[in-house]
Amino acid sequence: MDPTEQFEAERPRLVRIAAGVLDDRAEGEDMVQQAWLRFDATDTVIENVPAWLTVVTTRLCLDRLRSRVPEPTDTVLEAGTIPDPAEDVAEATSVGVALQVVLQRLSPSERVAFILHDTFGVDFRTIATVLTVSPEAARKLASRARTRVSSLAPDGTPADWEVVDAFLTASRGGSFARLVHLLAPDVVVLADADAIAAGTPARLEGRNAVAAMFDGAATTAFPVFVDGRPGAAWFHRGAARVAFDFTITDGAVSAITFRAEPDVLASLTRRTAADRK
Repeated sequence: MDPTEQFEAERPRLVRIAAGVLDDRAEGEDMVQQAWLRFDATDTVIENVPAWLTVVTTRLCLDRLRSRVPEPTDTVLEAGTIPDPAEDVAEATSVGVALQVVLQRLSPSERVAFILHDTFGVDFRTIATVLTVSPEAARKLASRARTRVSSLAPDGTPADWEVVDAFLTASRGGSFARLVHLLAPDVVVLADADAIAAGTPARLEGRNAVAAMFDGAATTAFPVFVDGRPGAAWFHRGAARVAFDFTITDGAVSAITFRAEPDVLASLTRRTAADRK
């Protein structure tokens, strides 16, 4: 595989990482393009191209974040103990709804550690390379970010319409990271026969697969009520073609069913700001 093919194979993943760190897809694409220029210009033999590109892309994003907000002097700690309420992905169900606001409150290093580890599952050794700290310090940064994210997220479980609307906003904006945090770990996408005939997948499982499917995809979807529940529908030339029937469990999307039966589409009603309750 030549260098161009190697890079293009990694581009979608790199864009998702950069967009997640910066919370801006267009800016993330710019960072990935800069990473390509560096990759194309290097004469060094790269043993692990995906890892190299991950480090370079994320460092570019980190530099961009630090140019906006200086790193607090006490952010990177090589010693001491930081409480860690959860080693795995943060499960605070209200985090997804408020993630855009929450990210702004993290330091650049905390933000990088949180997004890389809790969203994309990047190992702490790679994160440490990005941040030029030890793996233990990288772990502590992710732990502190996780604690701050949980404490900054709104108290209580968000309303179903808040989760659905946050999901649609993240999907339209191509925010893979926010989509991931709005989905339950075992989320599933299903479809009725009419929706499958219209081209939707019959079944999809797992938050990463579902987030990838909706990443940047809901540009023509609008809020509706599906059997009285907050949902969405894909419209074409003013007519609903496929309804997205959401199942919300404890503030996270646990299932989405594509429905295209004529009687379901005929019963849809548009949902407005006045219907938020």
